[in-house]
Amino acid sequence: VQLQASGGGLVQAGGSLRLSCVASGIFFSLNDMAWYRQAPGKQREWVASVSITGHGDYADSVKDRATVSRDNAKNTIYLQMSNLKPEDTAVYYCNGLYGKFPWGQGTQVTVSS
Repeated sequence: VQLQASGGGLVQAGGSLRLSCVASGIFFSLNDMAWYRQAPGKQREWVASVSITGHGDYADSVKDRATVSRDNAKNTIYLQMSNLKPEDTAVYYCNGLYGKFPWGQGTQVTVSS
């Protein structure tokens, strides 16, 4: 199993980013998938999830600022985030629901004020 997130970077508050995560070694189209993040000194938290039918759910902290989507043909999920805030600074990871797969490499998002 490999979960490879990308698309992070340094962005100013109010900016936008689109994160991607490619999965391999799993039956991607049969799994609900999710984004998580871990800020320095904090526990990893759930950010958003996308069901096998494409329905998205969001944590209150990113609701109305994030859109999660998936492309089953590419074994990829996406997280589009806008109006970024300094508190969004974290390493972002993708995984199945409840972190059912081994964690892969995340992507760093840093939001400057």
